[in-house]
Amino acid sequence: MFQSFLLPEAVIREDGTGPELSLGSAQGKLLLLTLGITRILEQESLDLAIWGSADQANWGDKPLMVFPQKFYCGTYQMPLDLSGRQDVRYLQARWKVNRWGHSVQKPLFGAYLFAEEAPAKALVRTA
Repeated sequence: MFQSFLLPEAVIREDGTGPELSLGSAQGKLLLLTLGITRILEQESLDLAIWGSADQANWGDKPLMVFPQKFYCGTYQMPLDLSGRQDVRYLQARWKVNRWGHSVQKPLFGAYLFAEEAPAKALVRTA
């Protein structure tokens, strides 16, 4: 069963891109993505998108999925159904951070993103 980090736990201070993750046996399957935010400052937001590629060169014009904008610590899960995207062999997380208000401090997030093949019971719910 496929399990891997799209973003190992890291401190995020600016916009960025995670490593390219090969799907291997999970290509074309339903994945469950878990975003964990372990640290955050007030008055800041995190936008996280998942991009897909067949060849690690062309990532397309738009992401495969986007997490809703996050402002708080927590664990958030979303499914990523690749059954209609058999060509996608690689995934990559990309994020943007924003900070507003009176502080001149850079944004600060502690976060990770984990991908795993969805359990069989999740497949029944999506059918």
